[in-house]
Amino acid sequence: MHKKINKKFFLDYLILVPYLILSVVGILMVYSASSVNSQGLALEAIKQGGFFIVGLIAIFFIYKMKTQVFQNKQFIMTAIITIGALLILTKFTSLGVKGGGADGWLKIGAITLQPVEFLKIIVIWYLAYILSRRQGTILSHFKDALLKPMMLIGLLIFLVLIQPDTGGAAILILITLIMVLASGIPYLYSLVAIGGGVVVSTFLIQFIALFGGALFPKRMMYVYKRFKTFTNPFEDPLGDGHQMINSYFALNNGGWFGLGLGKSIQKKGFLTNAQTDFMFSIVVEELGLILSLILLVLLFFLILRIFAIGIRSTDSFNSLMCIGVAGMILIQVFVNLGGVTGLIPLTGVTFPFLSQGGSSLVTLSIGVGFALNISADEKRKKYESNEYEETRLLLMLND
Repeated sequence: MHKKINKKFFLDYLILVPYLILSVVGILMVYSASSVNSQGLALEAIKQGGFFIVGLIAIFFIYKMKTQVFQNKQFIMTAIITIGALLILTKFTSLGVKGGGADGWLKIGAITLQPVEFLKIIVIWYLAYILSRRQGTILSHFKDALLKPMMLIGLLIFLVLIQPDTGGAAILILITLIMVLASGIPYLYSLVAIGGGVVVSTFLIQFIALFGGALFPKRMMYVYKRFKTFTNPFEDPLGDGHQMINSYFALNNGGWFGLGLGKSIQKKGFLTNAQTDFMFSIVVEELGLILSLILLVLLFFLILRIFAIGIRSTDSFNSLMCIGVAGMILIQVFVNLGGVTGLIPLTGVTFPFLSQGGSSLVTLSIGVGFALNISADEKRKKYESNEYEETRLLLMLND
């Protein structure tokens, strides 16, 4: 007989501890980055702390559930329909709030949400369910297996694109690509998809650079400006290049050991919205390169740990879910760091855990909750399998 063991004994501290450290450091950095505004000094940090608590509650409830609950089709489709409705309300009603050139926020009473953040985890969840159910047909008839799911995902990404939120849409496309590539499609198609993505991306960047703003409608000119700033921010140091230049200054000011917590120069009116898109620049300026790299190592350790759980999982849903969550965090790190360092155009994507953003923190917390639940599920299976083998050996010896 299997001994009934409380699920808390299977808790994966190699996921939980990095998550807690990064989230708490994020609250401290939001407090510091918003300290130039005496009214915002406590308010922004309190709001971030509140969302952190909401995230912890979400982790608790997700961890207590059985993994089979998350493979309920009605449950998943309800989430898809709900997020689709929220995206439509955000774009086409007075509840939508504009920010960064996009109608990306939904204000309901005193609460402001960013639906695209929640869409990321829902896309991962939906694809993990669909792709795990179609493992038998993906290798032989993958076009038929993927056609309808890709049409649904495409519709949701379209609702994000028309806000217009090109950064959010790009991340959703990359998440979808990772999930599909991990689903077991033939290797040749994987290579074609990766190679095609690189070629198309390079072509688009060169095409935009050649034809300039003539390609973009007025509503999406901010996208072109970001491409233009990416090529040379010093062409317009007081205009479109202002943020990038001051991000460089912040990174340079920090040196090895930083100016000290709360002592950033660039956040004092030079680098606007420092606590969101450019939070990592402020982290480097105040904490220094060494501590910033330690935080990055901790974050990459968290990502690799979730990836490892996905790779070792015995259940395809568990595997795809973890790979999707780890991929989501990795993409956001790459896109944000690439933007603030000038490696890629700015996209308005926040840095995971450290940047101010309640919707982002709650979404990341939900992803961590899934990973913790799956890790515990896999540990329990291993424990029960080992116990079964021990019992079987004892019976054989007694016989």
